[in-house]
Amino acid sequence: MFGALARKIFGTANTRVVKALQKPVAQINALEPQVAALSDDELRGRTDWLRGRLGNGETLDDILPDAFATVREAAKRALGQRHFDVQLMGGMVLHQGKISEMRTGEGKTLVATLACYLNAIEGKGVHVVTVNDYLAQRDSEWMGRIYRFLGLSVGCIVHGLDDEERRAAYAADITYGTNNEFGFDYLRDNMKFRLEDLVQREFNFAIVDEVDSILVDEARTPLIISGPSTDSSEMYVAVDRLIPQLTPADYEKDEKHRAVSFTEAGQIHMEELLRESDLLKTGGMYDLQNVALVHHAQQALRAHHLFTRDKDYIVKDDKVVIIDEFTGRMMEGRRYSEGLHQALEAKERVEIQRENQTLASITFQNYFRLYPKLAGMTGTAMTEAAEFGEIYGLEVVDIPTNLPVSRKDHDDEVYRKATEKNDAIVALIEEARQRQQPVLVGTTSIEKSEELSALLKRKGIPHNVLNARHHEQEAYIVAQAGRPGAVTVATNMAGRGTDIQLGGNVDMRIRTELAQVADETERAQRIEQIKAEVEKARELVKQAGGLYVVGTERHESRRIDNQLRGRSGRQGDPGASKFFLSLEDDLMRIFGSERMDSMLQRLGLKEGEAIIHPWINKALEKAQQKVEAHHFETRKNLLKFDNVMNDQRKVIYEQRREIMDAEDIGDTIREMRHFVVNAMVSSAIPANSYSEQWDMSGLHEEVKRVFGLDLPVAAWAKEEGIAEPEIEERVREATDSKYAAKVANYGPETMRHVEKSLLLQILDQEWKDHLLQLDHLRQGISLRAYAQKDPLNEYKREAFELFETMLVNLRESVTSVLMHVEIRLQPTEEELFAQRMQEMHESRTDPALAMAGGSEDDVPEGMRRSAGAAATDDTWASTPRNAPCPCGSGKKFKHCHGKVA
Repeated sequence: MFGALARKIFGTANTRVVKALQKPVAQINALEPQVAALSDDELRGRTDWLRGRLGNGETLDDILPDAFATVREAAKRALGQRHFDVQLMGGMVLHQGKISEMRTGEGKTLVATLACYLNAIEGKGVHVVTVNDYLAQRDSEWMGRIYRFLGLSVGCIVHGLDDEERRAAYAADITYGTNNEFGFDYLRDNMKFRLEDLVQREFNFAIVDEVDSILVDEARTPLIISGPSTDSSEMYVAVDRLIPQLTPADYEKDEKHRAVSFTEAGQIHMEELLRESDLLKTGGMYDLQNVALVHHAQQALRAHHLFTRDKDYIVKDDKVVIIDEFTGRMMEGRRYSEGLHQALEAKERVEIQRENQTLASITFQNYFRLYPKLAGMTGTAMTEAAEFGEIYGLEVVDIPTNLPVSRKDHDDEVYRKATEKNDAIVALIEEARQRQQPVLVGTTSIEKSEELSALLKRKGIPHNVLNARHHEQEAYIVAQAGRPGAVTVATNMAGRGTDIQLGGNVDMRIRTELAQVADETERAQRIEQIKAEVEKARELVKQAGGLYVVGTERHESRRIDNQLRGRSGRQGDPGASKFFLSLEDDLMRIFGSERMDSMLQRLGLKEGEAIIHPWINKALEKAQQKVEAHHFETRKNLLKFDNVMNDQRKVIYEQRREIMDAEDIGDTIREMRHFVVNAMVSSAIPANSYSEQWDMSGLHEEVKRVFGLDLPVAAWAKEEGIAEPEIEERVREATDSKYAAKVANYGPETMRHVEKSLLLQILDQEWKDHLLQLDHLRQGISLRAYAQKDPLNEYKREAFELFETMLVNLRESVTSVLMHVEIRLQPTEEELFAQRMQEMHESRTDPALAMAGGSEDDVPEGMRRSAGAAATDDTWASTPRNAPCPCGSGKKFKHCHGKVA
């Protein structure tokens, strides 16, 4: 009560922030007449003038009013659009490195141009991050007209570009692209061998469009680049045939946490089935030698009982294609990892692709925190304000709408049966069509959108369906969804990026209807005719009540529901929204619909009747808040574990850059060699030990194995008064002498090139093996909780020990290979990277698989897309058989180029 009273007197924190933005808005407005009087060339010249002011010591904040006034005038001339005052506020919030929450239809795309231009003047580059390639291309071309008018360059990063094209796009003042492309380019850059091959430059400022979708929904899942591992497709098929023979008593399914596991009876039954099919040779399913079988059985069980065709994935062109849970789009080329995608392929009887091993990975949280300044914009961020603050340090500012919202949000209608709910939805659509009111129906899956479509067809109601199967005409369908009497059924409206304008979209109609009209006079007449038709239709739709948004069920996240609602009532337009629910809906069923069903029956709710009450809305909101809190914990937990790897990743990537940047790494190689000698001698000669306790034969073998030197260390140990330092000094001098001879033989220039190339290759191989070990460690770490140990602390401790071991192995491997290497013609770094790229896969994990329970053990580590490991056919002589192969394959020499036929 006191909080409400205080807010009434002093205003909310958000109100105070918005109020503070009004003074600079007044300054910008005061500059408008002066800037409007400039010629195009004079307006363009302001960019250099502002750049000069920065060079003279002024800050971006100092030049903000002039820069914003310049962009506003350029937008009027290049696009025929003028920024509203609230859009200027949104631009200032972005420049401050905060999240600007603006309703759908308030022109967020145009808002970004203000902060982009201001920050791009410095010349350090600005990244604008979108949710898909279509929006990246559209916005870079559309808003690019403003930037180019003012003399700035614009680039666009989409899938399919080569490195030259990417480098040029990143070199531009402003670069548009998707979160995945930016992230994968970062990982790929950190697998290259020369600085000049990198495509990205140093990070400066990023604006994330649909920031809640990218930094929250997709942040449960890391980006992964992986390479192929062993093929076990036959095993997937064999195990898949057994799953249909299981009974419901053989497994437990937890829909709330999206988990399924064998019961005790199920384990026994599965073991029997595996023995009968001769897959289980000896022992039980959970014996150490049968771990791979458990993995295959678990993934097959998940594929059959957690994943539904046409909801979680579709089968297209003999491939299993994942459906994005949040946008309803197909994720072409993306793959679930940990063998889950292969299990789905076996289930659907399509060709099984090979599994992959992680080569590089990063979460979106850690990727976007690499930017010194980060900002975002969306229509729905307030519900996740705590997460943005805690994880990214981003404050959310709610920008008021340009015109008051006049949409009517009706209370939810709850039915007992899904059929009753669908009948009510169809009845509402018929009623709206009679008064020429357009309807947008939001569904949660392809299956449900097609069920509803079939009902509408039976009733003879013309409509458009927009889902992953019918996405080609997406922009056109969405743009025309506001025509009188139009009915559009869409699966998830998040990130569609196209406004629904009442009466229809003039620009879209001109593009589609006048594409073949070349005559200028006829074209001008037709354009005027289309404008008149759209204006007339707009008035008709307004009188009918505007766009009616119908939700067919509640989503787990309130934001997704709000995004759907926000499609109606843009820019002060009239509109309405209503959600229809049944006790058979997923959210209702999982959160105790049985109790509600029995209560409704006792209250005498008849078939076809609905219960409507604000209390129902509040109860549902609380259920959604619980799910959101659960997912927040999952993401936080993922981040805690990834932070451990992130610290190590930073060290490795920083070291790689320093190695690539260095002209000569001879000192580093010498330090590594001396470290190996010291460790070797210390191991053979323990501290404070007598000479008879020294392991001289072991030291002799190690020196021979690593350095290829046959030194009389046993004879040295018998000398009077000799100690560890003298022996270490002699071994060091012998190794230095051999290496100096090698340098003299091949020439310093050649050896510098070989040292750098081999160090980078072996570093990559050791890092790859380390990532695999961390994956394995992570999968079982939650079990430590049973021993009253904190899994996170245990993971930190053991990951650090593994990292130290990796560095020791790296020094020894590099030293050994360089001491034995015989130099012949080798592939260049560009060829090595090209070979690597042929076998690599980019990947994203499925967000829907992030599990509860404070651990991320059950989250598979990637969904993959073909994008390697370097390998050559040259044999390098004199390499010890147990040393890593100099080709960089990661295998021992005896298993690779030293393999005996």
